Amino acid sequence: MRQILLLLTAMLLSCCSANSELMAEVTSDSGKTLVVYYSYTGNCREIVNTLTSQIQADVLEIQPAEKGLKYEANGYALGTELLNAIKAHPSDASSYPAIDPVTTSPSNYQNIIIVTPLWWSQMAAIMQTYLFNYGPQMAGKHVGLIVSSHSSGISGVIRDAERLLPDVTWMGDALWINASSHARRATLVADWLETLEFAKEQTLNKMHITIDGQTQSVTLTPNVATKALVEKLQQSPITMTLASSGGFEIWGALGFSLPTSNQQTTAQPGDVVLYNGSNICLFYGSNSWSYTRLGKIDGLTESELRTFLKAGESHINVTLSLTAGTTAIDGQTQRKADEEKYYTLNGQHADNPTKGVFIMNGKKVIL
Repeated sequence: MRQILLLLTAMLLSCCSANSELMAEVTSDSGKTLVVYYSYTGNCREIVNTLTSQIQADVLEIQPAEKGLKYEANGYALGTELLNAIKAHPSDASSYPAIDPVTTSPSNYQNIIIVTPLWWSQMAAIMQTYLFNYGPQMAGKHVGLIVSSHSSGISGVIRDAERLLPDVTWMGDALWINASSHARRATLVADWLETLEFAKEQTLNKMHITIDGQTQSVTLTPNVATKALVEKLQQSPITMTLASSGGFEIWGALGFSLPTSNQQTTAQPGDVVLYNGSNICLFYGSNSWSYTRLGKIDGLTESELRTFLKAGESHINVTLSLTAGTTAIDGQTQRKADEEKYYTLNGQHADNPTKGVFIMNGKKVIL
């Protein structure tokens, strides 16, 4: 009896170790992951619970705005009606059923896994609404798809996903979990995760400054302040009014505070720094003070900086933003883009690309 107990204990420890190793493999070198799901019968919720027991991820549940509807009643009449409305006018926002407001932005994640039920051989209308509304924020992200159905094949759901998410990088094949395999979902999910190509954590190293319609790039200094600033800019551009000061800078309030790592610094022309945690300074001259470095404006001489920064003026409208060509280039490997080269939407150099969507000279091009 003691030998049997020891054997069972060893098997349990081995299983736990295998699961721990899988989670470590998926999360240790991967970027942030978001799991988005809609569940009508509860099957997708169970799949998500299984999935998040094997990887580290944030979870977002999508809910219809109108509660208590029976989509399957009267021979699936309501569900079919919703799907037919989308199919008739897929580009019209009014064709999609309303969902509850969503505050989690997929733009903050490198990897997104969508878990959805199948309705009448198509993606559930509620999930289609979410992807129609928020799919543009997933451009360039690594996306995986899990589909739950009773018995129908999932090719129609895959087509819906590809239509609604034309600019993502699919991490691998979709996972199909049907009624007969739902009880084995833990093994199916574990095996599926091993096949996926998760995006690794990336350092966003570029921001853009726009003044009076003129835009210049800034190479960011990697620190806690620029990480927090990029997270702000991923939500939306930031516009502020700055003023010239001291004959060497324009400066003013950001409108929020950033974490600091101040040190005595002699700022040089082109430097962008944080002052007192909540003020930004853009230099066209030089000054010594305790600052947190944010970055440096690329490629302008001191004379060009004075012109670009409107030196001497007192009300200068400045916008900080991230752009499609620079938001996902690894800061350790790609400090300056070569205008004649193509890059994937994830910032990777593409040698002799022949088909797909790429970035060249800061703009999307389709080959």
